[in-house]
Amino acid sequence: MTRFFFDLHDNIGHVVDEEGREFPSLEAARQEAVKGVRSIISAEVGEGVLDLTGTMVVRDADGTDVLVVPFEEVLSIMGRWTAPGSP
Repeated sequence: MTRFFFDLHDNIGHVVDEEGREFPSLEAARQEAVKGVRSIISAEVGEGVLDLTGTMVVRDADGTDVLVVPFEEVLSIMGRWTAPGSP
């Protein structure tokens, strides 16, 4: 198991993960980062905001950045609603 740290960078500022969590692989840590980012986006949408400019940076136990998960890459936006009668 490897300890990974999940640092959040968004329009509010930067939150550094001081504790980290252990995962069996970088892929497992990536999946957790995606899940975390989706949770953040979900909470923001609940407040009427959709800001996709943030990133989750994953560091290893040595403090090396091993993965960057941009908010905009963790979801798909399907189409755009158009009011009836609009061009």
